[in-house]
Amino acid sequence: MKPAGSKAKAAATGDTALVVGAHGRHVVIETPSGERMLAHARGKKSACVVGDRVQWQPAGDEAVVEALVPRRNLLMRQDEWRSKSFAANLDQLLVVLSGEPMFSESQLTRALIATEDAGISATLLLNKIDLPTAALARERLLPYKAMGFTVLETALTTQPEASIALLTPALAGRTTLVLGASGMGKSTLINLMLPQAQAQVGEISQALNAGRHTTTTTTWYWLDAADRTNGGALLDSPGFQEFGLMHITPQRLPELMPDLRKHLGECRFYNCTHLHEPGCGVRSAVERGEITPSRYRLYEGLWAELSQGQQKG
Repeated sequence: MKPAGSKAKAAATGDTALVVGAHGRHVVIETPSGERMLAHARGKKSACVVGDRVQWQPAGDEAVVEALVPRRNLLMRQDEWRSKSFAANLDQLLVVLSGEPMFSESQLTRALIATEDAGISATLLLNKIDLPTAALARERLLPYKAMGFTVLETALTTQPEASIALLTPALAGRTTLVLGASGMGKSTLINLMLPQAQAQVGEISQALNAGRHTTTTTTWYWLDAADRTNGGALLDSPGFQEFGLMHITPQRLPELMPDLRKHLGECRFYNCTHLHEPGCGVRSAVERGEITPSRYRLYEGLWAELSQGQQKG
């Protein structure tokens, strides 16, 4: 990590850099040459997130972010109190799941809805397939396969070489955010694919927080530091327990759930909520077994939650 000193002073207006770490008003930016430096945004609060491209200028021993380059996408969650941005300009989301502990279908559904809303593709990774609980987890993921999601299977701890062989082509050349609840194997995956991950995150944490705190935001890792154009990158997100969707209106929910979306044109009423109206194509699909009862219950719960939030707002 270098200060925005001699080489950085050659930066001209309009130079762009990549945000690879963020905490409060400070970010770590990386120039096209690979030089990393601490930067701060003009104003009291930074609007930058990891994955952003920014225009910058040197400012003493640091750099200053002058402007944000327009984003392709932004993955975020929002509850009643605050919104949390994970990362920007993503190619895909990789959701790590397991049967021990058993993954939460509610958390998975919420993450996939937010990803769909942001226009980002998602891949599911079922980890710990060497354990007996994998069979039930695999069964619970069948509806997601039917919706068109790719489901990869690994045993990251006991079959590391096979896991690397499976994941390498799935991650190559893409900017991938890895998301997973505690115990699913997210950290194992990061450490397996990126042996130097701890050193990289330590460097960024030290730059951002002077050793006083740990970063609580997403961290960027190059899969191949020698090929930053085509090698791809992994982004490690902080663990999460709840995934708020308050930035989405209840009316948009069916469009963001592929199994429900498939039947939207079958309803008698154009403004059907799919909760109680006669002639509802979605509820008919549930009765025929084309939408699982668990998915429909999740839809009902989310509709109630977002409607309540809308009324409070």
